[in-house]
Amino acid sequence: MRIRATVAAASGALALSALAVPAAHADGGPSYRSEVAKVFAQQTSGKAAISATPAPEGDLGVSFSDFKIAKAIKVGTTAPVSAVVSYKLTYGADVDIDADSFLSFAGIYRGDPDDPSAGQGGDEPATCVATSATTATCKGAIDIDPTELDPEFRLRNWQAGTWHAAAVALDVKAEKSSTQFDLATTLVQRNSRLTVNAAPEPVKKGRTLTVTGKLSRANWETRKYAGYTNQSVKLQFRKKGSSTYTTLKTITSNSTGDLKTMTTASVDGYYRFAFGGTTTTPAVNATGDFVDVQ
Repeated sequence: MRIRATVAAASGALALSALAVPAAHADGGPSYRSEVAKVFAQQTSGKAAISATPAPEGDLGVSFSDFKIAKAIKVGTTAPVSAVVSYKLTYGADVDIDADSFLSFAGIYRGDPDDPSAGQGGDEPATCVATSATTATCKGAIDIDPTELDPEFRLRNWQAGTWHAAAVALDVKAEKSSTQFDLATTLVQRNSRLTVNAAPEPVKKGRTLTVTGKLSRANWETRKYAGYTNQSVKLQFRKKGSSTYTTLKTITSNSTGDLKTMTTASVDGYYRFAFGGTTTTPAVNATGDFVDVQ
């Protein structure tokens, strides 16, 4: 996925192969993918790669700022996920953002922009609305499909973690474009699940309760959930009539993500496991399991 001067080598993708112009805009009329590839090939001619700087690269005279994206994007095994993004676009008097040939969109990439290891973009271009003669507010989305088969966009487990945001503006007719990297960061995470079961139910006061459960997370490669091993998980209790959980102890998930511990029953209430999360996997709480103490 290296950002080469000859962007066409990345199968008609944009500066990042992940920041691809949606296929919907390549059907009928001009092929936006091929046009964009040509624009970037001209833009970066003579360069080994696009430099990773805060300033925009290109000849369209457009810059990007105030980029907003969710702190984390949780992706499971089957359902597509869409994360809304917005950003400010600043442009010169010679740029017509209302022209049919103008297009802007956002994308996210993992790693160094000179050599990204992965990337994702939106299914549609952003919608840009002018706020002055030289500025506009753009809103779009990052669309991630865990069932994607295209190797350019298919998620791998090792790709979970911190991703960086970039934005692109281009005038297909004029063959001019601007790209800006490192506008923001987000976490692309393997969605998590957590279960709990406290037994026996009901139980006599003072007797031992066995609490079991499982911590699992999405495996993007098998498209199934699998145990998340060797993770610290808290056993918590909420007394009947209360809204607050109290931590009783912390245990560690085993080699298959299973959880098991014991505690003494005292009063009616709810038991749950709580996982604090990591950069690759979001925090999750199990639904409390009510135990009637007699």
